[in-house]
Amino acid sequence: MIVFSPFYENYAADAILSGAEPIYVPLYPPDFRYDSAELAQAFESKPKAIVVCNPSNPTGKVFTRDELTEILALAEKHDAFVITDEPYEHIVYEPRHHVYTAALPGAFARTLTCNSLSKTYSITGWRLGYVFAAPEIIAQARKVHDFLTVGAPASLQEAAVAGLELPASYYAGLRDLYTSKRDIFLDYLRRTGLPFIEPQGAYYVLVDISALGFATDTEAAEWFIRELGVAGVPGSSFFRHPGNRFLRFHFAKREETLRAAGERLLRIPNYLANPHRINLSRIL
Repeated sequence: MIVFSPFYENYAADAILSGAEPIYVPLYPPDFRYDSAELAQAFESKPKAIVVCNPSNPTGKVFTRDELTEILALAEKHDAFVITDEPYEHIVYEPRHHVYTAALPGAFARTLTCNSLSKTYSITGWRLGYVFAAPEIIAQARKVHDFLTVGAPASLQEAAVAGLELPASYYAGLRDLYTSKRDIFLDYLRRTGLPFIEPQGAYYVLVDISALGFATDTEAAEWFIRELGVAGVPGSSFFRHPGNRFLRFHFAKREETLRAAGERLLRIPNYLANPHRINLSRIL
């Protein structure tokens, strides 16, 4: 199974639990594009499927129509499924827009669309989601589902219907809300002097902490918590290939929380000017 790297950390584990071997294809910053030749070579291994997280966690990348069309063409050539993970479908920042792989010409017969109500309706704890695919594929998925979860609580399913019946204006408002949150948080990041990769979708941002001089991103994450009181996830947990450049932050927080975190992050320029002030003993 082909997995783009960086990736949502469950993909590799899920592949292994399913008896599959992950085949990693790197996404290259700053825009996290894949190399077409590398992807074509990965398909030569005759994978059963490729997983596409769109928009992506942790990068915020939004795959273009051309990219998805190329992925689909390779999947058709090698008779592979395309498994898409699309919980951030409505959190996409202009001028980008979300393209549903399953809606592309000829895609539906080999596409499994995995989605969630968690992000769109802010009900992450309910663990409600769905898979959308052709009838013959769903028939097989239903067999597995029956042995894994049986079903979600009926009361939560009934409550979720209220969200599914919301008008189009809700989704426009959701995009505007997260655009505002993103702009607030990224403004603070710019003022820190640390490079970062502006997300095209979702609500994550990868911040390059190389200039701070930590040996690993785990040490950096611990220092951020202890010294600044701001928590980020070590970027290496999302990458197959070695590297300690990034921390992943998310901005799905109230405005006052984002501003409080931003003010704390503004202490970073002092450390960039005086790197010896970083007290590694505090995190060992």
